[in-house]
This record gives sequence, C-alpha cells and structure tokens, in this order.
Amino acid sequence: MKKTSTRLADGRELVYYDLRDDTVRDAVDRRPLDPTVTASEIRRDPLLGDSVAVASHRQGRTYHPPADECPLCPSRDGRLSEIPDSAYDVVVFENRFPSLAGDSGRCEVVCFTSDHDASFASLTDEQARLVLEAWTDRTAELSHLPSVKQVFCFENRGAEIGVTLGHPHGQIYAYPFITPRTALMLGSLAGHKAETGGENLFDAVLERELAGDRVVLESEHWAAFVPFAAHWPYEVHLYPRRRVPDLLALDEDARAEFPRVYLELLRRFDRIFGRPAGEGPAGEGGGEAEAPTPYIAAWHQAPFGELTGFDGVTRDDFALHLELFTIRRTSGKLKFLAGSESGMGVFINDVPPERAAERLREVASS
Repeated sequence: MKKTSTRLADGRELVYYDLRDDTVRDAVDRRPLDPTVTASEIRRDPLLGDSVAVASHRQGRTYHPPADECPLCPSRDGRLSEIPDSAYDVVVFENRFPSLAGDSGRCEVVCFTSDHDASFASLTDEQARLVLEAWTDRTAELSHLPSVKQVFCFENRGAEIGVTLGHPHGQIYAYPFITPRTALMLGSLAGHKAETGGENLFDAVLERELAGDRVVLESEHWAAFVPFAAHWPYEVHLYPRRRVPDLLALDEDARAEFPRVYLELLRRFDRIFGRPAGEGPAGEGGGEAEAPTPYIAAWHQAPFGELTGFDGVTRDDFALHLELFTIRRTSGKLKFLAGSESGMGVFINDVPPERAAERLREVASS
C-alpha cells in the first residue's frame, strides 16, 4: 500500500491509498472553494446522559445529485470533484459538511473505488484489503488527535438507509466522547467480569454463539453469527477469533483472510431478498430481483485512553467486531423504528434470529 496525503482547495486533508507503490498523486484541486465553515456543537442530555451533535451547516450538503455530477467520482473530462485525480484506488478526505469538527471531533469520507456503479460487495479481495488498510491507518491517525476518544468506521448503503450519494463509500467519525452504545458494552463487560471473577463477556458470547445454531459462516480467523437477541430482522456480527481491541491489533493472518469472509457476507445480504441483476433466479418470495439490500456496516472498536467509570475494564477487554444489518424485513417491506423502538428504545424483531441465520446460510455463494 502507498499512502499520499494532500490538501483540497479549501484546506481539507485528502489521502490516497494505492495498490501500487509507484503511483504518483500530484493532481491539484482547481476548484474555487471558499474555506469550510462549520457550526458543530456537542450538547449533553442531562436526563439520558448522552450527547447530541448539533450541526446546522449540514442542511446545505449535497443531496442525491445525478450520476454525472457525483462529487465522489474522479475529476475527469473537465468536471471537477472532491477527488482531484482522474482515477483512484481508495481515497479518504475530510467531510465538507461534517457532523463533528474541531474540538468536537472529525468526520471523514472513505471512497472504496472510483467506479460509481460498483459496490463494496463487487470489490476484489485485493481492493477490499486496501479498504481495510485505509480504515486501520485512519484509526491510528485519528486516535492521536487530542479531542478524539473513539473512532467509528462505517458504511451506510442504500436510499432506504438515508444515503444521499450513490457512489460506493463509507464514513469515519472520530468522537470526543465514548458513544452510548459502547458505554453500554463496557458497563456489561465490567459487571460480568466482577460477577464471574474475571471472565471476559465477549469471549463468553462468542463461545456460546459458535456452539449454537445461529452461525452464518466460519473461517480459521473469523466467525459470523446472528446474535441471540438480534435487534434487526437480518443482523450479523463478525468477530476475529482472537480477541483484539481495534483494527490496529489485527494480525496479518486475520487481515489476509478478512476480504474473503466479509465480501461473502455482503454478497449473501444481496441474495436474501432477491439476487442482483445478472445473478440468476430471484431469492426469497420469488419474482424479479429487488434492488440491492440496504444495510449499515459498523466497526466497533475500543475507545482510546483511560476507561474511567468502568471498574476493572481495560481496552484489551474490548473485542473488535463488525455489526452488519439491514432495515428490510422481507421483500418490499422495511423495518421502521416506530413507537417502541424510537420512543422507548425497545426493539421488536419480526424475524426470529434462528430463521435469519438459516436464510443467510441458504444463500451462500456456490
């Protein structure tokens, strides 16, 4: 991997990640951009104890542009975009409309490929490995910022999720606090460790799941399963078999095997409800294939720094894992977060996790 850092016309950082070491990246951003102005503010809810980012400047962000005006495509044929070069492998740059900025953290965009019509699932193993290296490098770089406590790499895919740019891309949020979901995990870790005399909860969960009937796929270094109390109709958790706190700690064997395992999971998600065009018979429900499955893919990493407030828990107790889920519950129907979920935080799952796991095994690649 070759890494080249440069600056866009308004001063934002852009980093190229290339497969070839001899690639030259010297294209200049020729757009007449004004300096980026953000108004991000973190406000703490005194009753719930969580934090909300107020970012009014995001109202003006790019919204569903036509493909020939996509800001994530390379700059070519006289059209200038966020990426100055005419082609790229993987690119990461500071978001022009960030939810977090300055002392409130940082937001970055990760472009997985220059091919506008591709998806993560269509990447080669080599390309997927490069994205993993970019995630890892950005986690390392962002962890050194004074304001950053936790780094979150994720992908939103599909208009149903709320994606406003169709180009295959993800994002990285660097938070100035420990997120509520991670805090709940750390609290559960601390409680379990105290109650069991030192047993690690993540290890116990993984062992239990691998002995059950919700395993989706296994390899030498990774394991994927539908959790016992899945919140979403189709939800898979992907764990490295050797517990590590973050992407930085993955060994070479796990890194080398990751693309094959993760790409297979994504391709199975596209087959749950109907095969993508050109892949043969439709899936669940018969009839014609639906649009690719909308999903969220979220890496959970240990926060950086001292973990105060979680007695007996260290970063090494946390287990890096990826949570992949879709909001589609069956063909043509979405899972909406209505009264119980949005109002009280109590999820109601329409699909038994055992059935979801069975379905995801049925649609394995031949």
